[in-house]
Amino acid sequence: MLTLVTGGNGFVGRSIVEMLLARGDRVRVVGRGDYPELAALGAECVRADLSTPEASVALASAMRGVEVVFHVAAKAGALGGGFDDYYRSNVTATQRVVRAAEKAGVPKFVYTSTPSVAIGEGDIAGADETTPYAERYLHPYPATKSIAERFVLARGDLATVAIRPHLVWGPRDPHFMPRFLDRARAGRLPQIGPGTNLVDVTYVENAAEAHILAADALGERSPVRGRPYFIGQERPVNLWQFINELVTRSGCPPVGPAIPAGVAMAAATAIETAHGALRLPGEPFLNRFLITQLVRSHWFDHSAAQRDFGYGPRISIEEGLRRTVAG
Repeated sequence: MLTLVTGGNGFVGRSIVEMLLARGDRVRVVGRGDYPELAALGAECVRADLSTPEASVALASAMRGVEVVFHVAAKAGALGGGFDDYYRSNVTATQRVVRAAEKAGVPKFVYTSTPSVAIGEGDIAGADETTPYAERYLHPYPATKSIAERFVLARGDLATVAIRPHLVWGPRDPHFMPRFLDRARAGRLPQIGPGTNLVDVTYVENAAEAHILAADALGERSPVRGRPYFIGQERPVNLWQFINELVTRSGCPPVGPAIPAGVAMAAATAIETAHGALRLPGEPFLNRFLITQLVRSHWFDHSAAQRDFGYGPRISIEEGLRRTVAG
């Protein structure tokens, strides 16, 4: 089977590519670089910046003969630019990839989404996929991912599914772990809030496997078609205990004393307000979305993924921690 993976050199995308190649699939990767490491593994690499109109030509060629598209490429994270930057990478690029797949007659499309599309400003505990999209977003990342997910799932001529893995972590993590490790090494990693919030986390190989299982189950009359799925580990974790476990196992000082959530949120609000009033470029270094992620509970029911395509976290939290620190 020929598959196409956008963002195949990224954190989750690379794990998907490696798993597909390991089981004998042919893999075509579309991304901004040449990726000699992926080429050495056997992947065909197509260079294109999906956020630009010029990518349409490369996509038209890259889609030929493809049976499944895994659209993983995105602008992620809580600190990374203004709304227009996120929109180009997360909405415009997604629409471009979907339309190229439809035009080429690709039958299956798996979209990498995020639980943040359903997370507002309050706690979420054990919610399932009937949870509506958030009424208001505090950041361009969940706002643009929500727009893109709705576009993908509304397709009529293409069998689509959205996978929502929460807080993906593991070896080669460029986002979640480095931020905390850098601050811990510098002695500047305080706990935000009381430290009682529970969250889902997802080991990277489990997230990748969920994409592939969903693709295999996806079809014209499949119950998977047109649906989003929350993905996580065998249980939610206490976020700050989990962060502390990661940093101390990595040889860093433990998490420092707590800052009250209200104080942190007030500081983030003031920084965002000043940043906007002064019309500074880019994005402020602290924002309300990040604080909300660190102080609220947000974990989900994963039984739909188990029922519809057999997902279960093959790698446990403890084994994931061991591999992450060793890697």
